[in-house]
Amino acid sequence: MECIMGAKFQNHKANRSGKLCVTMIVLALAGIMSVQIVNLYKKDKSYAAQEESLKQQKREQVERQKELQEYEAYTQTQEYVEDTAKSKLGMVYEDEVIFKER
Repeated sequence: MECIMGAKFQNHKANRSGKLCVTMIVLALAGIMSVQIVNLYKKDKSYAAQEESLKQQKREQVERQKELQEYEAYTQTQEYVEDTAKSKLGMVYEDEVIFKER
């Protein structure tokens, strides 16, 4: 009888330590997963901020592209040629009067 009781006690003790080990492993995994979830939320917020920044840069570049297209169209006009000739080359029409400051 004592052998059977001793075996049951040892079996119960081993079973209890096995449950404790499994519980510790589950808690460790839960802790690790919690830390990883927090890190992923931080990365998500960082990526969202970066995405908004890139969208703003895209809007600015689209606006700049429109301005450059308008300037390109302006450079194809006669007005641009006349302005450039007057400002850079000092050219004027024959019947044009120019006043200079002293």
